[in-house]
Amino acid sequence: MAWWCEGMEEPRLLIAPLSCTLNSEGLILSLKHPKSAGEPTNYVFMDGNLREVNWFKQSYGSWFLGDYVCENGSLYICTPVDPVFILLPIFEAARMSVCNNGVFRQLDEILYVDGYPGYQHLMSIAGDHMQMVCEVKEIGSSKFYRLDDSKVIAWLCCKVQQLKETFPKLGKNFAAREERDTLKDIISLLGEYLNDDPWLSSLCQHLHLDMQESKINASKFDASPVFLENAASARPFEGKLGKSNSMSSKGKQPKKMKLEADSKNIKDMFSRATRSRNNL
Repeated sequence: MAWWCEGMEEPRLLIAPLSCTLNSEGLILSLKHPKSAGEPTNYVFMDGNLREVNWFKQSYGSWFLGDYVCENGSLYICTPVDPVFILLPIFEAARMSVCNNGVFRQLDEILYVDGYPGYQHLMSIAGDHMQMVCEVKEIGSSKFYRLDDSKVIAWLCCKVQQLKETFPKLGKNFAAREERDTLKDIISLLGEYLNDDPWLSSLCQHLHLDMQESKINASKFDASPVFLENAASARPFEGKLGKSNSMSSKGKQPKKMKLEADSKNIKDMFSRATRSRNNL
């Protein structure tokens, strides 16, 4: 379905879970990518859930949006992501550990990241998610968090187990793989969100795997001639996200989407074709 965003002049096609489409309004957040050296990356925060936005485009293609043909055949795919992956580098830096276990800090301190105000919007969910990988101390009505390495590894092992149960359901080729090969695939997948040092190397050590071997021998899941990458580089939109027929947060009807410059009205096309035929 086509979605609109305040400040966006052209319609774009976004595939998202059903919960995102039922009179919901969300935010496009620019956050640091947990793996790519803090590269700005777009995420959708809606209904208390965080989803990453990926951009998909084939060599040739267009979309039918209502009565119009939009030549831009790109597609944005919105998929759920565990907030712990996104917040892990922020909490790691916040504990400021050099020779000891680091310091305890409050959420508002940890989520204040210079140049990235989007983290402040995650305040409502960060505590519940990060307490799984943090030591938490309560002083009065305040809570203080410090990342705990052993809890992080335990959490990652749970992710590995979940993926081990999921991979065989993807098809016969995955179901027939040896367990060690499956683990290598899992390490490759988790490596898209984890830094090698300390998390990926520690996880490989815990699973008795060679990290470099896992990277080299990991399966290639996608061989199709398409482009799939995070949409941050394209900067498709920023701000609020919602349905084109919904009301804005101020109670005003949002601006109508501008059509692609070269889009054609399908009804007009058929009308012209009919008139030409009748004139013969």
